[in-house]
Amino acid sequence: MLAKLTSKNQLTLPKAVISQFPGAQYFEVKAEKGRIVLVPAKVSSMDAVWDKIESLGVTQKDVESAVRWARRRRK
Repeated sequence: MLAKLTSKNQLTLPKAVISQFPGAQYFEVKAEKGRIVLVPAKVSSMDAVWDKIESLGVTQKDVESAVRWARRRRK
């Protein structure tokens, strides 16, 4: 099967191939040994990110404070 690269560097994957990966919307893209390799990937939700941050003992106030610090004007 062929997939054509468009002028905008986009590929349309053949239905016969993509049907083997139901529910996949995102793919990790790698170049390996002269080949392009696509691996189905799951995108984490922000809830998972917050769970990880909280497990490290970082609170939402800590994050807000860090953002304020990073945005402050430097002289």
